[in-house]
Amino acid sequence: MNRLFLGLTLAVIAASAAYAAGPDLGAVQQSATNWPAILMFLFFVLLTLGITYKAAKGTKSAADFYAAGGGISAGTNSLAIAGDYMSAASFLGISGLVYTSGFDGLIYSTGFLVGWPIVLFLIAERLRNLGKFTFADVASFRLDQTSIRIISAVGTLVVVAFYLIAQMVGAGKLIQLLFGLPYLYAVIIVGVLMIVYVAFGGMKATTWVQVIKACLLLGGATFMAGAVLLKYGFNPEVLFASAVQVHPKGDAIMAPGGLVSNPVEAISLGVGLMFGTAGLPHILMRFFTVSDAQAARKSVFYATGLIGYFYILTFIIGFGGIALLMSDPVYFKLGPAGAFDKLKDMIGGTNMVAVNLANAVGGPYFLGFISAVAFATILAVVAGLTLAGASAISHDLYAQVIARGRTTEKHEVNLSKISAVVIGIVAIYLGYVFENQNVAFMVGLAFAVAASCNFPVLAMSILWRGTTTWGALAGGLVGLLTAVVMVVLSKAVWVTTLGNPAPLFPYDNPALFSMPLAFATIWVVSLMDKSRRAQRERAAFEAQYVRSETGIGAAGAHAH
Repeated sequence: MNRLFLGLTLAVIAASAAYAAGPDLGAVQQSATNWPAILMFLFFVLLTLGITYKAAKGTKSAADFYAAGGGISAGTNSLAIAGDYMSAASFLGISGLVYTSGFDGLIYSTGFLVGWPIVLFLIAERLRNLGKFTFADVASFRLDQTSIRIISAVGTLVVVAFYLIAQMVGAGKLIQLLFGLPYLYAVIIVGVLMIVYVAFGGMKATTWVQVIKACLLLGGATFMAGAVLLKYGFNPEVLFASAVQVHPKGDAIMAPGGLVSNPVEAISLGVGLMFGTAGLPHILMRFFTVSDAQAARKSVFYATGLIGYFYILTFIIGFGGIALLMSDPVYFKLGPAGAFDKLKDMIGGTNMVAVNLANAVGGPYFLGFISAVAFATILAVVAGLTLAGASAISHDLYAQVIARGRTTEKHEVNLSKISAVVIGIVAIYLGYVFENQNVAFMVGLAFAVAASCNFPVLAMSILWRGTTTWGALAGGLVGLLTAVVMVVLSKAVWVTTLGNPAPLFPYDNPALFSMPLAFATIWVVSLMDKSRRAQRERAAFEAQYVRSETGIGAAGAHAH
């Protein structure tokens, strides 16, 4: 999922947001039209539209629309999960971080990756056994439907909104830079396509868009990393030695501590990355697309391997950029007498390291392929986000809270499709409005809310017998509000965006403070709740526990 998502300025990436999001490319100039890239992207679009048409004919029920009928195999779902998570920022942002800071660029890769064992051991199987379409189904299993679904839906929509804005702005700027298309055209193209994928094809179409994108991205990155290693006899030691020789920081690029030197900031960043992953709604939805809990576990296991492999590739690509690009003035804006700064003057900024390296090792057609894959990456992620947002509106808020179950599947699915259209239109508008704003903090906020609101409510409702509705509701609200307030008062927003002289909250990543506060609130309020409803909710834990561990009573696959 995301992920998320496009070209952050170096300072902002280092401070807050290579959180799997989208880079904020800053001011960019429109490039000449890149026809190879446009033709390759058109091929991707036509292929996925064909899949959407086929998926639309097979989408007849709510289970088909929200969860692909539970008929996605573990292998296919693992590719879709990896596709959701391998965002353009992971590809462009992390390779750019390695290019500028060397070894330290791995801090984000590590943070992303170690979140998956949490999902594997705590979430995946229990989610599949207890839920139906969204993680709110699980959180509200034995608690009050109305209250828990409202807080879960709000958490989902906040994450989706901020993630989507970052993606749309990133998409516009990246395409302006890579394809030579005007910003507004790029935003409209992404918005219209994501509406088509979600509104017509539902989860089936979104899954296969993710699978195709993941295969293209893994294939392109593998070829690029392989081409880099080939130049150095497939000896990473020779590659690193060459990089140290040409990098302005010398041996320092092989040592940690250059990006995040404050230990509190580093721990808070890690907490947000790890636990935010387990609270991302578009990632959690993927566990309902498989037939049973065993397939859900396999999906996460395989996806973890794919994502880990991908991050190794971005590390090689980053060092390849250092070794092969830093000494070539073709890839830099030249000053007087041909001088250039290796870290600041790269054409398109340091987030274009992977794109420029594609040109260096594979020529203009491989450059076009990687450019098209970068655009396809954004498109796939926003489709997953849109489906998660539309599901929260139609399934959680309308069907379960407003209509209280007194609605038909057809009406619910139609409302979800309308919601997808509305979300798409709003995303296009906000992407246009925020064109010249620094939106990097929105990615950090999305992960902070996922870690501080969604994850505590989900985990405590599943794992602790004493959790009550009042506790989950209070904890979710506290986590949501503190995460938002702390991000707004941090340097990323208070100083960089709002122009104040000094931040009121000293850290850019609030998860270390907001997430424990949410857990503590759930615990304290639940202990204080002596109501009859609380007693019934505690008594219902046994039945929930048995089903979560065994799957007895869980819904099977709807269609295969």
